[in-house]
Amino acid sequence: MFSPSDYDFALPPELIAQEPAAAREASRLLHLAPDGAVTDHAFTELAALLPADAVVIANDTRVIPARVRGHKSSGGGIELLFLEPEPSTPAPAGSAAWRCLARARRPLRPGQRVDIDGAPALEILTERAADGTVAVAAPGDGLAFLDAHGHIPLPRYIHRPDRPADGERYQTMFARHPGAVAAPTAGLHMTPAIAEQLAARGIALATLTLHVGWGTFAPVREADLRDHRMHRERYIIPEATAALVATGRPIVALGTTALRALEAAATGPATVAAGPGATDLFIYPGSGHAFQVVSHLITNFHLPGSTLLMLVCAFAGTDRVLAAYRHAVAARYRFFSYGDATLLHRLPADPARV
Repeated sequence: MFSPSDYDFALPPELIAQEPAAAREASRLLHLAPDGAVTDHAFTELAALLPADAVVIANDTRVIPARVRGHKSSGGGIELLFLEPEPSTPAPAGSAAWRCLARARRPLRPGQRVDIDGAPALEILTERAADGTVAVAAPGDGLAFLDAHGHIPLPRYIHRPDRPADGERYQTMFARHPGAVAAPTAGLHMTPAIAEQLAARGIALATLTLHVGWGTFAPVREADLRDHRMHRERYIIPEATAALVATGRPIVALGTTALRALEAAATGPATVAAGPGATDLFIYPGSGHAFQVVSHLITNFHLPGSTLLMLVCAFAGTDRVLAAYRHAVAARYRFFSYGDATLLHRLPADPARV
């Protein structure tokens, strides 16, 4: 239960989606029913599979072009992944400090410059922290610089460079607030037409913002899950969304990031605190977390041994989820960010079933 290997499964590499589906609504949907039955659907059938009085809550974060490639004055290549602003670190006038993951052949030092073709040089502000990150000074608030010189940070398992089309396809229809370094991928399947189908059944749509960061996709390196620490991620729960949760209607999280924000903001059953917050909540089987808000979850297929797969197993049952994944492999579903989706339902709060 507490080893990452407990959440492993065999996945043929050719099932890892390298491209998005031809159309967003062309994705498949695997349904793991409350009784454990697994059935195959098209994502366009989603509305019929949800309770008619449900509230679907989506993450409206927008992925920033966070990957920047440059070089040191010596010519050595550097790749930076801009994670989030870090206002607590002093930066030179006219610039802002950002926390970044850095890939370079040699250690980076404070004061070192990173040259970017056609742009002002960046400055390394701090030594590498224990989590492998450094603080970097970027011009202005950093966002305009990234828009001009950054790349969409496709996951490493997509073995191709980003393309202009990814700037649109790696965003959800809800994307409004820049700040994520990975897409809330369950939302990639949604279209206005599917939203209309939900509304026709009386299903409400609401949003929150959680800026997907390193915490969502950082690997578990500890042998015991109880020693793993999640990185903090920022979120905002709007008043209108909190009010819908308080009605007691069934809550459907469109993605694990929406689920994590709602559960982190929970103040009791069917209640969440509106406003900004931050969470390092790590939900896994045996973690002791009791789900208080979310009853249904739409999510993509997740990496073996990942914290996201562990969260899904805590929500819907480890044995049942891993059996559903084996079915998905046999049925040739497409996996991960640009892959297909699943619909799962919360187990009763019985630790023996998790």
